[in-house]
Amino acid sequence: MARPKPVGTKVKTVAENRRARYEYAFEDILSAGIVLTGTEVKSLRFGEGSIAESYAEVKNGEVWLVNANIPEFSHGNRFNHEPKRPRKLLLREREIEKLHGAVARQGMTLVPISVYFNERGRAKVELAVAKGRKLHDKRAHEKEKDWKREAGRLLREKG
Repeated sequence: MARPKPVGTKVKTVAENRRARYEYAFEDILSAGIVLTGTEVKSLRFGEGSIAESYAEVKNGEVWLVNANIPEFSHGNRFNHEPKRPRKLLLREREIEKLHGAVARQGMTLVPISVYFNERGRAKVELAVAKGRKLHDKRAHEKEKDWKREAGRLLREKG
């Protein structure tokens, strides 16, 4: 008998911000819904979209995804969307307050990690509360990653 899928799994990842894992140290990761128009959804389903230079900000009790690029849908007509418009993220009020507090008091940044479709076909954004790494922190992080990779290789060779 097949094992049931856990709730909240990614089915199709559309865009990923791989550079963010190097540039930032993540404190907390959460998933948020995103308000899209019809042509934006179609464009994402075709695997187009980029969040490499985007970020999220809290304004007037709402969270907005800024500078995310979802190109115009190729078969769209005059109702096509604007590619780099700010898009509202859907979070609970308590989560928004928590994010606002982290950004305002602790100097954290809201970084989108990936855009994906969940098992119900809804577009979601994986959002991280992150702190920027300094150059020496980045070097130390790379060194630690390399050491873990090498240790894993050594253990596999012995066993």
